[in-house]
Amino acid sequence: MAFDGITINSIVTELKDRLVGGRVDKVYQPESDEIILSVRSLGKNCKLLLTANPSHPRLHLTEISRDNPMEPPLFCMVLRKHIQSGKILEITQPNFDRIVNIKIEALNEMGDYTLKTLVLEIMGRHSNLMLVDENGTVLESARHISFDKSSVRQVLPGKEYVMPPDSGKTDTLLLNEENFHKTLENLNSEKAFAAIYKGYNGISPVIADEVCYNAGIDANKPVSTLSDSEKQNLYEAFSALVDKIKATDYLPQIVYDGEKVKDMLPFSLNKYKDLRTQTFSSPSRMTEEFYSAKDTAYRMSQKTHDLKHLVTQNIERCVKKRDIQQKSLKDIENREHLRLCGELITANIYAIKQGMTTVKLNNFYSENFEEVEIELDGSLTPAENAQKYFKRYNKAKRTYTALQEQIASNDEELAYLETVLAGVENCENEQDIKEIRRELREQGYVKKEAKQKGRQVNKKSAPLHYISSDGYDIYVGKNNIQNDELTLRTAHSTDIWMHTKNIPGSHVIIITRGADVPDTTLTEAATLAAYYSKAQTSSMVPVDYTQRKNVHKPNGAKPGFVIYDTNKTAYITPSKEAVEKIKQV
Repeated sequence: MAFDGITINSIVTELKDRLVGGRVDKVYQPESDEIILSVRSLGKNCKLLLTANPSHPRLHLTEISRDNPMEPPLFCMVLRKHIQSGKILEITQPNFDRIVNIKIEALNEMGDYTLKTLVLEIMGRHSNLMLVDENGTVLESARHISFDKSSVRQVLPGKEYVMPPDSGKTDTLLLNEENFHKTLENLNSEKAFAAIYKGYNGISPVIADEVCYNAGIDANKPVSTLSDSEKQNLYEAFSALVDKIKATDYLPQIVYDGEKVKDMLPFSLNKYKDLRTQTFSSPSRMTEEFYSAKDTAYRMSQKTHDLKHLVTQNIERCVKKRDIQQKSLKDIENREHLRLCGELITANIYAIKQGMTTVKLNNFYSENFEEVEIELDGSLTPAENAQKYFKRYNKAKRTYTALQEQIASNDEELAYLETVLAGVENCENEQDIKEIRRELREQGYVKKEAKQKGRQVNKKSAPLHYISSDGYDIYVGKNNIQNDELTLRTAHSTDIWMHTKNIPGSHVIIITRGADVPDTTLTEAATLAAYYSKAQTSSMVPVDYTQRKNVHKPNGAKPGFVIYDTNKTAYITPSKEAVEKIKQV
């Protein structure tokens, strides 16, 4: 379900109880479109997340820690100046729309109390976060909307804050029989459920469909075909739902269809009564659970976009290079024939006359002694023709030798870049991204940055850590630097090392402490190796495993590259469900 007016209302209700009267202790801006307010209220510290993320805009209390930039962005500095240490007076949802206003009273530079409003507009890709003063003037916003972006409504510092254009919908909390029937009349050509969500603020198609379900009416039935009794039933079902909202009778829950998450709801819906649900103590907890994985994936996708583009470009370069090399190999595949022609001409030099353009000579190297037709340059002597063939042969031979080295080097680079791309896909946080960027810089794919003043500390990101059903620690490298660290420095000689066979992926280490590893643990570790590889969506993925003492890194090899022997191979079909069953630390 969309982050609709009802869900927002349930969160606003929670925030009123938890935050009104509290003071804004600190302000952070982890992302360009995301603000976190640390609020001291009722003797407790709370963190309020407000995000205008175009894919997942929302607000709720959060318990997840986020990395903040070293230098606070401008919007964050403006917020700190105007609302830090301020008191939250009011949290409202105008017209039951997807807008939340947080009124904060704080002292200005002159020591006078002033009123500021933090406005969050939750409107998909048009979402925004703004700070407005008591005169209705925008002080700053997460996104600046100039005239060239919108001729209807500009959002810029110094301009008057104007509410989004009126949608013509009715405030859901003002529902009555008169405006309901008028709405149906105005939306006479719409389907029953569409008339409800198009006529009233904050109602999503899912809730409109639930109203129709409770009224015993086909949601897709056109309004024009509804009888008076059906319209009345529809009104009564809608009115009952609105009464529930007014009473703040919320029961936040996530609905599952099998193992897959289907929906996030502010209260139970009758149409989902046969599906499994997970209830939460607060709408904030529900929202954080529902969006955390999606939001992380979105942020990582945005932040790794340039890395993926860089690595993919270099992979494409290597693929094109390989095609050219293969064509060059094909062009010189007759090099031994050139040598043969030179030798046959030399052996029969007195039988060949200058001026001949072709000659047929017996191949004395062949058991069948068959004739070989050889082209000649009539302007050259037989000896010169032989030398010409030998020169062409030697050139082709040198080209072949050089190509073999180039192909090996190119294949090595291509395999390396594939492992980097797999590492980019495994990124979970900012530190993982920095680590890969540093690796690419060291390998010459990214320009070196100018040295910054002060001491620079390169923090290491941690590999994934799992515990098998038998209690064994399993570590999974997320990138080449972690792979080298795990395999070459963390693992002991008797620990088990795993990697997909000839497929880019993570190094996986089972810490054995000298004990024999049960098959269950081996299977779980192999599942992780297959899942965190390029073959994640494949079946029967070969995973090699051996003791760490059998794994070696050649001198000068690229990050993540090792050779090994005395290995065994397991065949695994990886799945997200199988990985989620393994306990992660």
